[in-house]
Amino acid sequence: MRHHGVLVEVRGIGVLLLGPSGIGKSECALELIQRGHQLVADDVVELTRTPAGRLVGRPIEHIQNHIEIRGLGILSVLDLFGPQAVCDEACVDLICHLETPDPKRSYERVGIERVSEEFEGVAIPSVLLPSRPAGSMATVIEAAAGDQRLRARGINAAQRLDARLRGQMEPK
Repeated sequence: MRHHGVLVEVRGIGVLLLGPSGIGKSECALELIQRGHQLVADDVVELTRTPAGRLVGRPIEHIQNHIEIRGLGILSVLDLFGPQAVCDEACVDLICHLETPDPKRSYERVGIERVSEEFEGVAIPSVLLPSRPAGSMATVIEAAAGDQRLRARGINAAQRLDARLRGQMEPK
């Protein structure tokens, strides 16, 4: 299944960036690449389910290792940043939906439970992130990927803080 989006690998976590055209997915990916992370696919991501039940994303051959940046055009990530800046595939471990901030929408503020969505029969953790023009979405994506890596190891900062606060509120 082909999907419109950008797939990057951030410290071993495959992050699928989704959102409307022009929201800043490719610019966010470019900043992540500059910070040492890897581009898997820009604009079109080929998603397949493995026999082990994981979702893997790959670029389509014709545009592999390239990224489109409005105002600059098509760039070769391989030529600009070297072979360490690209990879051929990544498991999708987290989906980040980028959207224009909506004052009427309620965004997650605590994060005890992570919602997930299904692609090719695989449930993938998902977050909805308001993308501001002057904000650094790359920093937010790095934090989301790091948090997902910790959650996969059973470490949930929001649950831990919730338990600590509940413990302090209980009568002794």
